[in-house]
Amino acid sequence: MSAAPTSADWVARSLRSVWHPCTQMQHHETVPLVAVSHGRGAWLYDHDGKRYLDAISSWWVNLFGHANPAINAALRAQLDSLEHAMLAGFTHQPVIELSERLSGMTGGVLGHAFYASDGASAVEIALKMSFHAWRNRGLPDKQEFVCLAGSYHGETIGALAVTDVALFKDAYGPLLRPARVVLSPDARGAVDGESAQDVARRAAADVEALFAERAAHIAAIIIEPLVQCATGMAMHDRLYLQLIRALCERYQVHMIVDEIAVGCGRTGTFFACEQAAIWPDFLCLSKGISGGYLPLSLVLSREEIYQSFYSSDVTRGFLHSHSYTGNPLACRAALATLDIFAQDDVLATNRVRASRMTAALAPLRDDPRVAHFRQQGMIWAFDAIEADPARAATFSRRFFSAALEHELLLRPIGKTVYLMPPYILADDEIDLLASRTRAVFDQVMQGSAP
Repeated sequence: MSAAPTSADWVARSLRSVWHPCTQMQHHETVPLVAVSHGRGAWLYDHDGKRYLDAISSWWVNLFGHANPAINAALRAQLDSLEHAMLAGFTHQPVIELSERLSGMTGGVLGHAFYASDGASAVEIALKMSFHAWRNRGLPDKQEFVCLAGSYHGETIGALAVTDVALFKDAYGPLLRPARVVLSPDARGAVDGESAQDVARRAAADVEALFAERAAHIAAIIIEPLVQCATGMAMHDRLYLQLIRALCERYQVHMIVDEIAVGCGRTGTFFACEQAAIWPDFLCLSKGISGGYLPLSLVLSREEIYQSFYSSDVTRGFLHSHSYTGNPLACRAALATLDIFAQDDVLATNRVRASRMTAALAPLRDDPRVAHFRQQGMIWAFDAIEADPARAATFSRRFFSAALEHELLLRPIGKTVYLMPPYILADDEIDLLASRTRAVFDQVMQGSAP
């Protein structure tokens, strides 16, 4: 009887057959590749029994832990009734109930959910809807889009056009229709005693100048509210969202909020834009909406947007589809996720967890090798100060490898270390995560990490 494959066996097979995302595959000659066997709660396990605390929620999707019993049960029940049906000419209970519940969570301001599978697709939908809505209203010249410096909205061609992260964008620049880029309200940009609100006002003034000149040609501005995640967890004051909402109304420009990473409670409220007491014209959701179980994304829009497409003329309809739109299993996982939010008073409990985590991370906040320690809801981030450019360039890979040695899954963005754990951590797991993050940081900064 042959022995069960080890983690090393699975890694070797993966390196021969799988092209991993957002990865220079040659780096895996030195950077570990972890072969996951199973997950339980906040932990992932490899085939040798080693465990890793999933401190980034598996790319920000896994809100309530791996193998969550409530979501598992909901999916098993759904499997016995309907696994999939096309959403063109058909509908089904899970997609109807999910659409109704999400609209209700916006007070009915946003509704008519349009479904896709991933965040970039949701952004593509919002961009296409905005352009098409203006055309249907007799304003076909409104074809331009505006994004923030350092913004990230996905890696498909349309989403990449409104992304301003060189690593993702430069290689495919010739394929893209460039967006107009405005100042980021990143509070780290404060100068001469500025507050975060001062930075927000300065960034909004840059938007106003552009709108005053180009509003007749601009369809929409797209923003990650409160936190620009992939650029290094750049956080801004909620005043910025209020100012941009007012500018969009004044200049007739759509406001798209990308809540793919920052929605579903990640910033402290279910929708990040709630903290600014505003609603956009389009709201994109993905990642955590299905609890990290199945690919699902959606766009919520205002009634007037929907009505601009409502016609007997098929060319005025929104022309976008994919085979798995509104998949019943994914929608059922999302409904189970919303049930957990409601039944367990997750947002209130997260405030308690966040307070404990922030206190446990205080030694890092006060470390002279750390800049811009920051927190928003269930997101923590800080920037490492490394004087040696060569070491700074490899900081992320060295930190990732050292974290695995300490049973942590952490994946810095450049020199920015961030924590986005699932919403289920017990007190001892919070303390473990904080203490071991400090230990990893010390190891990397002292040069003992490879």
